[in-house]
Amino acid sequence: MKILAPPKPKTLERLAIVIRDDAYDRVLTPLTFAWLQGKGGVEVDILFTLWAVRLLTEDGLRSVEMSPGHRHQEAWLKDRLARDGDPLELRDFLTLLKDTGKVRLHACQYAAMTFDVPQELLIPEADGIVDPGWFLNEKAILADHCQYF
Repeated sequence: MKILAPPKPKTLERLAIVIRDDAYDRVLTPLTFAWLQGKGGVEVDILFTLWAVRLLTEDGLRSVEMSPGHRHQEAWLKDRLARDGDPLELRDFLTLLKDTGKVRLHACQYAAMTFDVPQELLIPEADGIVDPGWFLNEKAILADHCQYF
């Protein structure tokens, strides 16, 4: 009897993430996934659409708040993040992502128009404003996995 070796697990090489919410606690998960994968060598492309496009501007980062259902737990969450050595400010998190050399931060063209976010207001960590069709055809469909938040 021939014994077959178990199949080799597929490793992630490309990850696409779409973020549409700008609440502090709701972006921590996608940013954490991006950071973990990026530092592990995975190419990560994130599209910030709807309200999240504002996170790629200084004003948007300054106005970030917890989601209404968890606003009363903000101090508790930030204490836990600090305890674990995680960044507390989203700007620091975005810088951490860029420092991996593997994570790209894209602003959705239509969201940028809706929320008055021109190219010149983007933070330096942002990779620019892109057509969402381009993102879907060039990043999401070619990724090994795509996540929506």
